[in-house]
Amino acid sequence: MTESKPISASRIQISQLMHLEHANLLGNVHGGWIMKLVDEAGALACMRHAQCKVVTVAIDSMTFRNPIRIGDLVILNAEVSYTGRTSMETEVKVTAENPITGEQTLTNTAYLVYVALDDHGKPQPVPPLLAETKAQKERMEQAKARQQYRLAQK
Repeated sequence: MTESKPISASRIQISQLMHLEHANLLGNVHGGWIMKLVDEAGALACMRHAQCKVVTVAIDSMTFRNPIRIGDLVILNAEVSYTGRTSMETEVKVTAENPITGEQTLTNTAYLVYVALDDHGKPQPVPPLLAETKAQKERMEQAKARQQYRLAQK
């Protein structure tokens, strides 16, 4: 059995300035661009935890609560929130920051599921996840319930 790893060991942050090339027809950042960044952030957190390649299996609903504007700095914070035998769930929080004023707005939170792969592209076991705080333990229980729901939908 692989030794447990703390949630904090998987934590990553990506920051990217949004340019005109990221705009939709309304002049805000295209949702698809943010979805791509969310997937990358989630995958990186999982790779950091499992120390292997991963593939995306599921993305839970992604609701954009606030627009992200051209010129905003998009900050994505991701960490593993649950592990199964070969799968991992990540929580990715997306924040838009006006780099001039420093004002920050949480635009959305997404949960994604990845599977760890060995060198032959086959699923491989991942280290168990170690919660470090009461809030993390509660989130792990919520993630376990989400995973049970996902599996029941198959």
